[in-house]
Amino acid sequence: MTQIQPITPADFSAVLDLNTRHENELSPLDAVRFAGLVEAAYLAGVVGEADAFLIAFDETSDYDSPNFIWFRERYPRFAYVDRIAVAQHARGRGLARLFYEALFEKAKADGHEMIACEVNLDPPNPASDAFHAALGFREVGTAGYGKKTVRYFVKEL
Repeated sequence: MTQIQPITPADFSAVLDLNTRHENELSPLDAVRFAGLVEAAYLAGVVGEADAFLIAFDETSDYDSPNFIWFRERYPRFAYVDRIAVAQHARGRGLARLFYEALFEKAKADGHEMIACEVNLDPPNPASDAFHAALGFREVGTAGYGKKTVRYFVKEL
């Protein structure tokens, strides 16, 4: 059975490499910024040797992302998916769904009202659009940042 483990310093190099391979969908990170994200995270998990990872925050997290701040300015209680990536060799095994289900369970148990995230509109990310639609997320806004335009999504718990 596949299990989510907390991201530890031993995982940093491999997870950061996976993030780098998905910078177009996520955003670039250096080692110092990555360590800070893991430290501040509500949930920071990895499967295998960086087959997949997820970093999420809640409204109390010390995080300065404009996307996260957009949600914090509008919603009193939420958990926010900042980044998730699945390695090419691990696709089709349900790892993204495993992470989201674990986040749903934890957030609900902790009294959060919703899960929030953003998905790139430009450049487009149709796989992520389909994934989030299948999980019941709905669009609640859009924003442009530099070369990216994102759509904001929420799922009530």
